Order: sequence, then structure tokens, then C-alpha cells
Amino acid sequence: MRRNKPMSFDDLLVELKEQKANEAEREQSSLAYLFNESFMSKNSNCKSMQQFLEKGNFQAYTKEDMNLIPEELLNRHVARETRFSDWKSMLAAAVAEQQ
Repeated sequence: MRRNKPMSFDDLLVELKEQKANEAEREQSSLAYLFNESFMSKNSNCKSMQQFLEKGNFQAYTKEDMNLIPEELLNRHVARETRFSDWKSMLAAAVAEQQ
């Protein structure tokens, strides 16, 4: 009977990095799905979430990145560039539209 060779530490690190990259891709695509072009065009001065974020000088590609943006700054940007008064209202509307 042949036993599988245990994974080396380096192999494990590579596998974990790949899993993290795949997770980041899914999160980024979920942001793009939630704040799609139709939603952004109807509700903001921007055609995409990425354009909206860049206009506010924010760098965010995942939900984690979004959580790192100070809420006060994000709320001001949302109020200035969208029909919503704050980030929570914008997020709630995007979620409701997808249901």
C-alpha cells in the first residue's frame, strides 16, 4: 500500500496563497455583481463601482477592503456622488435590487 507523501511547508504555503487569491477573486466579483453597471448608472454619477471608488481616491477590491475605508469618508463620498445619503443605504439598495 502506497502512502501519500506529506505536503511540505512550502507546498502548503503555495496552496494557501492560491486559496486566498481565489477567495479575493470571488469577493471582487461579488462587489461587481452587487454594484453592477446598471445599478451604478441609475444611482450614481459613475458607471462602475471601480470608477466610483477611484473618484473618491479609495482603493478597494474586496469586501474586506471596503471595511477598511473609514465610514465617515465613505458616507461623504456616497452623499456627494450618489442618490443615497450614506453607505449603508447604498448597500441596502444594491442588496434589495439583487433579490
